Amino acid sequence: MKNNQNTTPAPQADIFALKESSVQSYARAFPLLCNQARGAAIWDTDGRKYIDFLAGAGSLNYGHNNPVLKQALVDYISSDGITHSLDLHTCAKEKFLQSLNDAILEPLGLDYKVQFTGPTGTNAVEAAIKIARKVTGRTTVISFTNGFHGVSMGSLALTGNSHFRGAAGLPLQGAVSMPYDKYLGAKTDTLDYMEAMLGDPASGLDHPAAVIVETVQGEGGINTASFDWLCRLEAICKRHKILLIVDDIQAGCGRTGSFFSFTPAGIEPDIVTLSKSISGFGLPMALVLLKPEHDQWKPAEHNGTFRGNNHAFVTAAAALDHYWGTPDFADSIAEKSALLETRLQKIMSLYSHEVVELRGRGMMRGICCKHAKKAAAITAQAYKNGAIFERAGSHDEVIKFLMPLTIETTELNEGLDILENAFRAVLNPAPCRKERRPAKTGNASLAAAQNKATIPSLQLENI
Repeated sequence: MKNNQNTTPAPQADIFALKESSVQSYARAFPLLCNQARGAAIWDTDGRKYIDFLAGAGSLNYGHNNPVLKQALVDYISSDGITHSLDLHTCAKEKFLQSLNDAILEPLGLDYKVQFTGPTGTNAVEAAIKIARKVTGRTTVISFTNGFHGVSMGSLALTGNSHFRGAAGLPLQGAVSMPYDKYLGAKTDTLDYMEAMLGDPASGLDHPAAVIVETVQGEGGINTASFDWLCRLEAICKRHKILLIVDDIQAGCGRTGSFFSFTPAGIEPDIVTLSKSISGFGLPMALVLLKPEHDQWKPAEHNGTFRGNNHAFVTAAAALDHYWGTPDFADSIAEKSALLETRLQKIMSLYSHEVVELRGRGMMRGICCKHAKKAAAITAQAYKNGAIFERAGSHDEVIKFLMPLTIETTELNEGLDILENAFRAVLNPAPCRKERRPAKTGNASLAAAQNKATIPSLQLENI
C-alpha cells in the first residue's frame, strides 16, 4: 500500500468534472445540481426553482413525481411486487396490456401486437427495422432529412444529423434519406421526388422494406408534416408494398394532443415505436406496436435483459387509466395548446425581425430563430431567470417546448413570461416609430415624404 497516496475525497462540486464522461450534454447548458422535482418544476440544492420546459426530453408528459403514478408505484413496491422479469408473464405486465388495449387501442379501432424491447427508444427502432426487413425480405429503409431515431448503429443510419452520425466509427448502411415535408419549400411536394425514385427502375433506389417517419420531428427542429403529406405517404407505401413505421417516441403519448400523433391524419401505420413517456413516470420502457400479420419473430430472435421493467408497467398502466379513460385530459391539452399558441404568436409578432416561424402541433412547439447564437443566448437568459428550454434543429436554432402536459396554467404563463423577458433582454424589439408629419406640400411631395418614412433596421448586439 502506498502511504503517500492522496485519499481525500474530491469536493462534491467537482466530482462530475473529475469522473463523468465528456459525452454529457444537457449538464453543460444547465449546470444546476438538481435536488427535488414536482410537477413542472425542479429545485436545485440551494432551493432555487426552475420551470421545466424540457421534461426529460419529452419523457415526463405527466410531470415530475406525478402523485397518482407515484402512489401506484409505492403501493406496488410495498407489496413486494416483482421488479425484473425478463419476458415472463407478470400481473403488472398483464395490467398494462389490458389498460393499453382498453384506453387506447380498442377505442381507436387499432389491432396491434405489443413487443417489449430494451428500455430505450433506439431499442424499439432497432426492433422495428429488423422485423420490417424480416417480413419483406428486403433491406433498404427510407428515412427523412432532419429525422432522429436513436444512436445505436441501425437507428443511427436512419438519423440525419451529421453530429450524431459522425460518432459511428463505421459506414452507416441500409438507409436512404428522402426530403421531409416542406424541406424544399412550402410549394414543393417532396413526395413527388420519392415516388419518382420508386417508380424508376434506373433510379438506383433498391425496393425498400420500410419507410420510417416522425409526424413531428423533435430533435430535427419541430418540423411538422401536414396531414395530406402523411396520407399520401401511407398511400405510396401501400401501393409499393412498403411497411410504414411511425416513430412516435417523442411526439406520442399525448404530446401533440392525441395519444398517437398520427391519429388526426387518419393513417394506420404498420409499425409504431413508443418510449419516453409511455411509462408515465420517467422510468425506462420502450415498445413496438405491430400489425398481427407482421409479428413474424421466432422465440428470442430479438430480446433484451431489461424488457421486463415491472415498475414501468405499473406507472404506465396508472397513466393510461387515470388520464386516457375519458376525453378530459385531451381537452386540457387542447386548452393549454391554445394558450401556448397565443403566447408564442405574441413573441413572433414582437420579434419578427429575428424569428423565422412558429412550428409544431399541440404542446410540441418550437420557435425557429434566424440565428442559432441568438437562440442560445435567449435560452441561456431564460435559464438564468429560472426556466429550462432546450434547443433543436440543424444548427440548434429552434427553441423547443416540451413542458409536462399536466403543467398548471399559472406555471405555464410564468415560464412563458420568463422566455418573453429573455427575448427582450437579448433582442430588444424595434421601437415603434411615430408617423412623420411633413411640412405643408402638394400631394406628390406628400406621397414622396411618406415613402421615405420607413422604420430603420434594428442594430442587434453581438452575441
